[in-house]
Amino acid sequence: MLQYDPLQYLPSATELPDSDDTPVDNEFQELIPGLLRSILALLWKDRQDWFFAIDMGIYYSYTPGVRPTPIVPDGFLSIGVPRRRNNKGRLSYVLWEENNIVPLIVFEVVSQTYGGEYDTKIAKYTQLGAPYYIIYNPDYSRRDKHEVLEVYRLVDGVYVRQPGDPVWIPEIELAIGTGQGNYQGWNRQWLYWYDRQGNRYPSLEERTEAALQQAEAAQQQAEAAQQQAEAAQQQANQAEQDLQSLRAKLRAQGIDPDTL
Repeated sequence: MLQYDPLQYLPSATELPDSDDTPVDNEFQELIPGLLRSILALLWKDRQDWFFAIDMGIYYSYTPGVRPTPIVPDGFLSIGVPRRRNNKGRLSYVLWEENNIVPLIVFEVVSQTYGGEYDTKIAKYTQLGAPYYIIYNPDYSRRDKHEVLEVYRLVDGVYVRQPGDPVWIPEIELAIGTGQGNYQGWNRQWLYWYDRQGNRYPSLEERTEAALQQAEAAQQQAEAAQQQAEAAQQQANQAEQDLQSLRAKLRAQGIDPDTL
């Protein structure tokens, strides 16, 4: 009996465009999700069941004869998929090649050109079924009459705003929130991951800087200890010299210092 495999009739990632060819407005649309990904790479360095993409097309449906159009978030995080699919890396995220695992979180960074983050994209991500939709609007929130950070959770087919900053995401046991920090030479507000107690996880640059500062502090402490040891030795030598001088004076006066 012939076995029917529907996947063989669906296009693969190599046959699909990897993005929608829409250029980003500025570099922060890539740097902001890039920072989140780099911190996860440190936190989850031993895990191989996650994938974080930046400006990559997501294909979740296909109609024969119709050119598919991907959804392209500024970033997204999937859990339960191979971190590396092959030596060349993913060209796009195709649900039927990912065991139909929908990204857990999709991210949008609002830019100068409004991209429908608060309306049309909400509808798209609802259709996709992403459990969390995060909108970060550091520069145009007043224009758009929204908060700088808005985290939405899909509840019964509707995105519900989650209060707070940072916001806890139990599926990954991390919170996401805003914070001031340094990344690739930019000292400004960024999105960061936080632990349950609200402590921010630093970037690699911040970890490196902290390690250098600790090393410098340790070196300074060692040098200070060495100087104190040298000063103590000099005091001991001086005391010995003073003692010998006193003994000599006593002998010159006919007094044996050892009898005192």
